[in-house]
Amino acid sequence: MVSRFLRAAGRITLRAATALGLVFFLVTFTPVLRWWTRALATPWGYDEGEVLVVLGGEMAAGDLLGTGTAWRCYYAMLVWRQSHVDRILVSGHSAAPVMKTFLVDRGIPADRIQVEDDSESTRENAVQAACRLKGTKGRIILLTSDYHAGRALRAFRKAGVTASPLPFPDALKRINSLTQRWEVFLLLLDETAKVVYYQIRGWG
Repeated sequence: MVSRFLRAAGRITLRAATALGLVFFLVTFTPVLRWWTRALATPWGYDEGEVLVVLGGEMAAGDLLGTGTAWRCYYAMLVWRQSHVDRILVSGHSAAPVMKTFLVDRGIPADRIQVEDDSESTRENAVQAACRLKGTKGRIILLTSDYHAGRALRAFRKAGVTASPLPFPDALKRINSLTQRWEVFLLLLDETAKVVYYQIRGWG
């Protein structure tokens, strides 16, 4: 009885170790993260329009932007400097006011930046943006991280906002560093789970 239990435990342990080894190999040494990111992303759309919507992500601590959110703001600044948009809407609870400060500190007029800080999810970003952008005549551009762009675009369209996606290379940049590949792996796992959840709920 004990020997059968030990043999079964040994088989389970061996299978788990083999699976972990396979995951380690795939994440560390293959292009699977690149393929996965591209599957979650959208093609690059127009970068000229009336409004640039920039979605907030994680905060590092207090009033410090997390890595992904900071990169979104950086790319928003580049789009603005190329004179491709008339105004910017930053969206996200806690993050949006800090995002505005980031952009104003880099030369974007405060009166051209609208803050939406009620939303706590991508779906709420979309619903709140739909209210604030009602009556917008020109093109709406949606800027977010590459791995987040597909779900975000579908959520906005479901909320009635027709937007052109601008998925900047976030995960695709980070996976060039071996030390960041596992962080990206966890981001993609989380995003994939959210994609499935949004489809089940009918949110896009």
